[in-house]
Amino acid sequence: MNPTQFEKLIPATTNEGIDWSGLEDFFAACGFTDMASAPQNPAFHAEGDVLTHTKLVCRELREMDAYQRLPGRQRTEVFLAALLHDIGKVRTTRWEDGAWVSPHHASTGSRIVREMLWRDFGLCGTPETMAFRETVCALVRYHMLPVHLLNQEEPERKARQVAALGELATDFSWELLCLLAEADVKGRIADDIESGLEQVHLARLLAEESGCLKGPYPFFGSYTKRAYLSGRKVQPDQPLYDDAWGEVLLLSGLPGTGKDTWIRQNVSELPMISLDDIRRELGAAASGEQAKVIHTAQERARMLLRSKQSFVWNATNITPEIRAEQIGLFERYGARVRIVYLEAPWEIELTRNEGRREKVPQAAIEHLLAKTVPPMPDEAQTVEWYCV
Repeated sequence: MNPTQFEKLIPATTNEGIDWSGLEDFFAACGFTDMASAPQNPAFHAEGDVLTHTKLVCRELREMDAYQRLPGRQRTEVFLAALLHDIGKVRTTRWEDGAWVSPHHASTGSRIVREMLWRDFGLCGTPETMAFRETVCALVRYHMLPVHLLNQEEPERKARQVAALGELATDFSWELLCLLAEADVKGRIADDIESGLEQVHLARLLAEESGCLKGPYPFFGSYTKRAYLSGRKVQPDQPLYDDAWGEVLLLSGLPGTGKDTWIRQNVSELPMISLDDIRRELGAAASGEQAKVIHTAQERARMLLRSKQSFVWNATNITPEIRAEQIGLFERYGARVRIVYLEAPWEIELTRNEGRREKVPQAAIEHLLAKTVPPMPDEAQTVEWYCV
């Protein structure tokens, strides 16, 4: 499916009604209507369940002049995000200390949306579909942040960190995020509506003053950006000397994406540490305990790092937590890190996997897809996305 095919479901003006029956049918297989069975704390959501709230949010969004002025693609992205922003509550809602709570529902929801758009609607494997999907996912992931931005330890740094997503998810911006957050606040029955809207307004002003309302902040080079976004006490426009001795390349992508082929075609001259190769050497299964495999790979990496030798780390690396462990190791030895994320159309991915010497079960790939978060610009000095 092409992103433009969603547009027929999306109201462009206040004169257009929202076809809830059509939307519920369209997203039925994705658990959309399950939101009706997810309760909410009446202190903040006296309107009732999550689906009721979602409908109110979408109606509020449709009424906004700023929404109606958006280009068609961005209007579709922000409406889809409004439609799905709380879908994570279906999995996370629980009764705790006398109230309904939904911890981490935004991050959970962004993963649900990514898997749904990727697998069920085919939004993967091309630059257009990848950027569209990840813009929607980023809006879902951070839809609560504008209300809470000023409570962050370093709100300006956080604003620039989140804005950096727009380097890769190219339609994403604080402007869209604040538009969604405003609709989210208005689409409730609660006593804190005015204070919530004030917080969104202040977040928008802060993003504007921080130079990142409409797009990523223009850092003084990739080294300065990495230093600033990783928390170092540097100025974002400060020229810093890059003292890295060389570069380590970290591959990221699902099994069957074509990482080995990309390496052969682009960096065949570099030594490679491949977790698949180490598993074969050790006779270890991909689905079993991986501690020995990882330990062996890291020891080999340390040998290369000590000799200041650039190399490729070839593994799936599908989550920020896994990537951060390896990136931390490489940077402690003074290396610059470049992440290359590869993505293919879903059916091509499965076909390539069938042709692998050691095929990964499709159920395992689907399990990995559910956990996948593409690398974001703040994770390393250089982050690149490619469709292969």
